[in-house]
Amino acid sequence: MPNFYIDTPSLKHHLHHPLMQRIVELKERNFRDKDEFDYAPIDFEDAMENYEKVLEIVGEICGDTIAPNAEDVDREGPTVSNGRVTYAEGTLKNLDAVHKAGLMGISMPRRYGGLNFPAVPYIMAADMVSRADAGFENLWGLQDCAETLYEFGDEDQRRRYITRVCAGETMSMDLTEPDAGSDLQAVMLKATYDEAEGCWRLNGVKRFITNGDSDIHLVLARSEEGTRDGRGLSMFIYDKKNGGVNVRRIENKLGIKGSPTCELVYRNAKAELCGERRLGLIKYVMALMNGARLGIAAQAVGICEAACREGYKYACERHQFGKAIINFPAVYEMVALMRARTDAARTMLYETARFVDVYKALEDISRERKLTPEERQEQKQYAKLADAFTPMAKAMSTEYANRNAYDAIQIHGGSGFMKDYTCERLYRDARITNIYEGTTQLQVVAAIRHVTTGTYLNRLRVYEALAYRPELECYGKRLKEMTDIYEKSVATVTAAKDGEYLDFMARRLVESAAHCVLGYLLLQDADKDDSFLKSADVYINYGESEIRKNQDFISRFSPDNLSSYRQEQNFTLDTTA
Repeated sequence: MPNFYIDTPSLKHHLHHPLMQRIVELKERNFRDKDEFDYAPIDFEDAMENYEKVLEIVGEICGDTIAPNAEDVDREGPTVSNGRVTYAEGTLKNLDAVHKAGLMGISMPRRYGGLNFPAVPYIMAADMVSRADAGFENLWGLQDCAETLYEFGDEDQRRRYITRVCAGETMSMDLTEPDAGSDLQAVMLKATYDEAEGCWRLNGVKRFITNGDSDIHLVLARSEEGTRDGRGLSMFIYDKKNGGVNVRRIENKLGIKGSPTCELVYRNAKAELCGERRLGLIKYVMALMNGARLGIAAQAVGICEAACREGYKYACERHQFGKAIINFPAVYEMVALMRARTDAARTMLYETARFVDVYKALEDISRERKLTPEERQEQKQYAKLADAFTPMAKAMSTEYANRNAYDAIQIHGGSGFMKDYTCERLYRDARITNIYEGTTQLQVVAAIRHVTTGTYLNRLRVYEALAYRPELECYGKRLKEMTDIYEKSVATVTAAKDGEYLDFMARRLVESAAHCVLGYLLLQDADKDDSFLKSADVYINYGESEIRKNQDFISRFSPDNLSSYRQEQNFTLDTTA
């Protein structure tokens, strides 16, 4: 079977980005772990070699174990009995493989049993696992919840729980409820302090909880009596060993069937506070969700890659009218766009991961010592960029995963509608990516302030100022024109000083910014590696047409036109039928 790291050269390209020197320097703290841990790197080159070795192991497991198990896992799925979940046989084999390979707690410090990897190589592993089986990524990738324990738990909690995750135990984040989906302020699971036992007790119901029968749960619950908003919510740690939580049912889902999505019933479940009271939503969940959104972006890129490969393979094999269908313009345009979307989503994913790495590492260092003024400025800069790029990366990559999966089926024709072909599963798996951990519409809400405050435009001007090879300068000029169009569109919308109008146009503005960003990032890739040139060319053509389309719509659409789109004036429903 193929090694998913070796057969995807773009991963190595992104791993060796120039900013990795700074990221490793910050993450390894002058390689101080080398004297205590024999597997700790001694210098930058050693660290990069370690990342590559581990990623090759991940790639091998993906090709030899996870991908071959994917179809059986999709058919079998998990089951629930007496309040407990049993994974599909293939899922158990996958978990055993990653556990034996030491691939749990990848990003955690070595003192807790982790590998101390930065986000970039960890997200690369998630990218590959998702290409193999997006459903399994939901189980393996939840180890990222340990990051919240590391950031906000106390040292005792870190040593008790993070060590268990690194040893192979699973996690979940129990946030949503039947009446609290995207609006987490409405969470009502009740947390009361048990004076006699010196612990907290949780009572209520959680719904749509991924891997809900995990070993360790992070739970959002209402700790403040009489409150109904986010200020009354706190974060708690629930240990399955203590009992008190049962799985009422597993949701019967469209896709990602290997990952049990559970409804949980809490009955006086013993728990402990993580961090401070009242900060559960406004601080801890926000941090947790940003990490989760980067993980979903990786999941989407993996699906993009899988769908692209399935579509291309079939187009080369399938013959109609005397030749392979890849030779028909209608098909090769689809395949070219699938590859361009995949490369674009991936380059944004790793640009975002690099921003996260720098600011997170400096934030961690600030817990040990006072940052220098230069470090504080660097931390602030990259935190802002990470905050801007995370929702954009999640939105664009998940929409492209859905598009690629759709096109893969279209290329397969009627065969793609049958369960005999992988693309049918990919289509079902992709659909959730632009819904969970915040819908695309919510990512636009998070991103729009970076449109109006100029974060994206300022970054685009940084990309614009970079030097490119002479033969690529024509692309640079076109991207500058695209950026100018985006800037004018923003000015048109904001000049109206109408909040509803801005909200209505937000998606078009964010997408226009994204097309410019993605074009520039692909141009940077092509400047270093000719293998990206075709994707850069295709994507810039595509992005240019999309930006002009958005500009045309904005220029013709005034706030007065909004009334035509309001539901109550557009159609009525007969509720008496």
